[in-house]
Amino acid sequence: MTDMMWLLLKGGIIGVTIAAPVGPIGILCIKRTLEQGKWIGFVSGLGAATADGVYGIIAGLGLTVIIHFLTGISIWLQLIGGVFLLYLGIQMLRAKPSHEAAKASRGKNPLKAYLSTLFLTITNPMTILSFLAIFAGLGITTTEYSGVILAMGVFFGSAIWWLLLSTGIASLSRFIGKKLFQGIHYASGIVLITFALVAFFTL
Repeated sequence: MTDMMWLLLKGGIIGVTIAAPVGPIGILCIKRTLEQGKWIGFVSGLGAATADGVYGIIAGLGLTVIIHFLTGISIWLQLIGGVFLLYLGIQMLRAKPSHEAAKASRGKNPLKAYLSTLFLTITNPMTILSFLAIFAGLGITTTEYSGVILAMGVFFGSAIWWLLLSTGIASLSRFIGKKLFQGIHYASGIVLITFALVAFFTL
């Protein structure tokens, strides 16, 4: 295996490791997949994958100026992200749930789905800290070239995870009845509000 392929594989594993734990992005991806179909769910995850790739290249290249800046404003980033999460959660509770999974044909907006998760991930200061911790723990040292390749792997690994998740949820959606789907809709809103409150309390 060439050095380039090995770096891509390392980055892919790191991308999956960062993306896989269920959090607000996972909740949004699952809910949007159920309501609007697999591709909207995947595009939502792609926004998070893009942010992961950006933070991956910052950590991989050791851009200390940017890292110090981000950690310096981490409280404000967390506050902004928490407010946005709170907004999404409240909007979710106020919205009338669809009667059946993947039947909501109106209101599909891939760009909005992409940008919302990109914004949420970028405003999560733990993302950059997670990359720094993983790179340090694995003893990864990078040059300009290898840092870029590693970040590409992070993006593709994260993107593959979101594709698998949205595809899996879309396949299961046919077995979800009206009451269960409505329960998932309201539970998702409550979970997002909970994440927002946690963000506020840990400032």
